[in-house]
Amino acid sequence: MTGDQAHATHRAPPKYARFTRRLRGLALDFILFLVLMVCALQIAVAFNNSELARIVGFGFAIGFFLYEPLLVSLLGGTVGHYLSNMRVVDDRTNGNVSFLKAVGRVAIKAILGWYSFISMVAARRHQAVHDLLTRSTVQIRDPALAKLGDYASERVELSSPGMPSIVRRITVIMLYLLVMYVIVTVFFLAFVFVGLISNECLRRQQWCSGTDNVVMSILGLCMLAVMVLCLGLGWRGRLWGARMSPLGRRA
Repeated sequence: MTGDQAHATHRAPPKYARFTRRLRGLALDFILFLVLMVCALQIAVAFNNSELARIVGFGFAIGFFLYEPLLVSLLGGTVGHYLSNMRVVDDRTNGNVSFLKAVGRVAIKAILGWYSFISMVAARRHQAVHDLLTRSTVQIRDPALAKLGDYASERVELSSPGMPSIVRRITVIMLYLLVMYVIVTVFFLAFVFVGLISNECLRRQQWCSGTDNVVMSILGLCMLAVMVLCLGLGWRGRLWGARMSPLGRRA
C-alpha cells in the first residue's frame, strides 16, 4: 500500500454496525453463555460435590457480569462482537472504552433491554441509548470484510440547512404518537366490543384468556413498531409537518 492509499484509508469515515449485525453479536454471545452454563452444570453434577458446585456457580456468575466489560475494555468487543466483525469505540479517544464505561454500557442495556436500541433509527451515528450515554459507537472492525448491508454511514443529513429545527421535529413526533395512541385505543375498544378481548380481561388482567393475550400482544407490537417508525422518520425530517427541504431551507 502506498503512502497516499494509507492516508486515504486512515481518513475513511467510520462504518457503523446496523441493528441486524449487532443482533447477531448478541445471539452469538447468548449461545456461548448457554454452552458454558451447560458445561458448568455438567461439571457440578459429575463430581457430585456441593462445595465444588457452589464454587462453579459463583465463578460462572462473576464471569457472566464481567464478560462484556472486560473484553470490551481490553479487546474492543466480546466474542460475539469479534465474530460479527464489530468493535466498540470510545468517541473521545477512538480506541477501546474504559472499564467503567464498559460497565455502564452493560448496566444501561440490562435496565432498558431491547428499548435501548430504539434510538438507532434516529441517532446520527446509529447509536443505541447505552452508546449515547457512554459516548461510544459500535463500528465495523475490518471494513474489507464487511458487506454493504452490515453497516451504515453517519447521517449527515441531520445537520443539513434544510433540516427542520429540533423543537419542530419533536413537536411533530409527539403529535404523531398522540394520534397513534388514539387509533390504538379505538382498535382496542373495538376488539372488546366484538369479543376478541373479553370484558373480564379488561377488568381483571389475571382472567385474560390465551386469545386475549395474543390480541393484546399484537396490538402492543404494532404500537411499538409504529412508535419506532415515527421516531426514526420524524427525527430525520421525513414526516409531513417537519420535512427536510431539498432546497436548503426549512420546510
